[in-house]
Amino acid sequence: MTGTLIGRLARLVSFDTQNPPGDEAACAEWLAGELADIGCAVEVDAFAPGRANVVATLTNGPGPVFAFNTHMDVVPAGAGWSGDPLVLRESGENLVGRGACDAKGPLAAMVEAIALLVAERGRWSGTVLGVFVADEEVASAGARRFAASGRRVDLVVVGEPSGNAPIVAHKGSLRPLVRVHGRSAHSATPDLGLNAIYQAGRLLPHLAAHHAALAGRAHPLVGAPSLTVTRAAAGIADNMVPEHCDLLLDRRLVPGETEDSALAGIRAVLAAAEGVDADIIALRPTTGGAAETTPGHEMIAAALAAARRHGVADPRPFGFQGACDFVHFRDAGAEGLVLGPGDLAVAHKPDEFVPRAELEAAALIYRDIALAMLAP
Repeated sequence: MTGTLIGRLARLVSFDTQNPPGDEAACAEWLAGELADIGCAVEVDAFAPGRANVVATLTNGPGPVFAFNTHMDVVPAGAGWSGDPLVLRESGENLVGRGACDAKGPLAAMVEAIALLVAERGRWSGTVLGVFVADEEVASAGARRFAASGRRVDLVVVGEPSGNAPIVAHKGSLRPLVRVHGRSAHSATPDLGLNAIYQAGRLLPHLAAHHAALAGRAHPLVGAPSLTVTRAAAGIADNMVPEHCDLLLDRRLVPGETEDSALAGIRAVLAAAEGVDADIIALRPTTGGAAETTPGHEMIAAALAAARRHGVADPRPFGFQGACDFVHFRDAGAEGLVLGPGDLAVAHKPDEFVPRAELEAAALIYRDIALAMLAP
């Protein structure tokens, strides 16, 4: 198993799917070939130039539809690597490369799990899907597209680094672009205008107060929602009073909140800032909203048992601060959770790595969760 698993991970890392721009198409074609060789019916859904999803289907009698999902794109490599980020290499007990844990490690382990299920058809009944998507790191275009297709999925495991323990809740993200309005004038006569930067300064304490108030909505696994300003831009010339100032807000959602409710709260803050004219002019792309597994769902127990069986010392369910594609499967009606080898703390950093032992265990954990949920 190890040679095939590590070999697949090395090949996956070698595809340059840094996002932006993503360019997952070549990786998708190779992955489709691997899944077809295993015995799956495979579709490559090319939905934009260079962008593609891979959907592999393995049907084995009546029963639920169980999906493995993760993404082919990775964040830009950036500087600071001790070697070529697109060449997988060993460093002690770790495998180093861009995407090794987020999320080409989980992807390689899921392909291995599907191969194991092909070899053990007598132990399960139902349909297994491999849904491997583009663009998770920017706007989840691939997962959104699959969810909108109406394809049935009853159960899903989403592959993200978790040390092979189940994640049962995650935050979501929302990025409104707020425009604060002023009035332009010559900078030699500023009193004839209304400086939008100063107006934005008057709005900022209201935004900070809203962030503080959100602490009262804390979720037991992921903590409190948040609001912060991550970008500001104003002015078109050095000698003009700016007529508008744009503030990019980053609003993190917790399970139970919706994008609409979060936007309503921000609009209320803008309206309450006396003397400030501001509105939301756009929403920047993000992965999506928050999600959580139904408390007590049997899949949680199956994941905990599989994790313990394969070496996870204390696999209690937990939540994480980031967003991922799980929300799109939940919104489409699937139950599930997030689980995978690696540590989120090393993702998106130079010399990203996945422990070899966790990678090998992940394939077995994925297989065992599917066997438990597809018991004939």
